[in-house]
Amino acid sequence: MRILETELEGVLIIEPDVFSDSRGFFLETYHQKRYADQSLKDIFVQDNLSYSAHGTLRGLHYQHPHGQAKLVQAVSGEIYDVAVDIRRGSPFFGQWVGAQLSDENRQQLYIPEGFAHGYCVVSETALVMYKCSGFYAPDHEKGILWSDPGLGIAWTIENPLLSDKDGQSPCLHNVDPESLPLYNSGR
Repeated sequence: MRILETELEGVLIIEPDVFSDSRGFFLETYHQKRYADQSLKDIFVQDNLSYSAHGTLRGLHYQHPHGQAKLVQAVSGEIYDVAVDIRRGSPFFGQWVGAQLSDENRQQLYIPEGFAHGYCVVSETALVMYKCSGFYAPDHEKGILWSDPGLGIAWTIENPLLSDKDGQSPCLHNVDPESLPLYNSGR
């Protein structure tokens, strides 16, 4: 397994070891001890699977309190996956990073707590699997507008298919600071 750091502290691209032969391939999508040995010590408690059509954009989502770290992988198709630092007091507040995740590159994106997350589907369809370190808590679910001009995210699609909720989320500068996680530099 290879870990690649991104421009944002804590957001990592993971390249699992892939064992291929004439029959196909095998890889471990998660192994708690191996990931912990690489300083990814989150205990994941919930797995989610999402199927989406081309042009779908899901996000930008986060929970507060009761945040969630996520480990995201495209099992089929290709997505452009984005993490935005929304931690009050972070030197990276409002900055984002994106990664192409696909069934071909088999990469994963690790997103720690304190980040908003979203992705868009760039292939015909995509099957996305992600682990969460906290249970889904609908009363604590929040969002940031995907097209927030203050963030300037360079999405790889135009005119995305959105849920009503995602299309009506506020821009980051309009979010009550108490609704955002706090940066913990000792983490």
